[in-house]
Amino acid sequence: MENSDTEFKAFGRSIESISLYYGMFLILWGVIISFVAKSSSFTSYIPSYIGLIIFVFSILSIKFPSKKKILMHIVALFGLIAFLGGLDLIRLIVKNNLFDNLWADISKIMMLITGLCFLILCFKSFLHARKVNSN
Repeated sequence: MENSDTEFKAFGRSIESISLYYGMFLILWGVIISFVAKSSSFTSYIPSYIGLIIFVFSILSIKFPSKKKILMHIVALFGLIAFLGGLDLIRLIVKNNLFDNLWADISKIMMLITGLCFLILCFKSFLHARKVNSN
């Protein structure tokens, strides 16, 4: 991961760009998993709903740089929601129900791992912005 003096970059991309890709990934994940699992349940599309919000607010942060700070905080909040949704795995493990619903549980594992990674990147981006703005 590289950081320029003015903008946080990870994998050669800005956090806004990473957020766009993460949002698209979550949207596609929810649609594909729902199709593969032949599910019409509202809950199978939860990653898509979270991804749509992340995607939209990422676009808005790019279009309105003066509002980037608040918009990216909203994006990070929905990254946190994705991560917290994945933590439902703990309940399933405790109840010994893990993989009773294979596709739903795979989605929870994905949201736990990708949500955590995304939050770490958001946190690093916020720290970088704070450091740059304090100088």
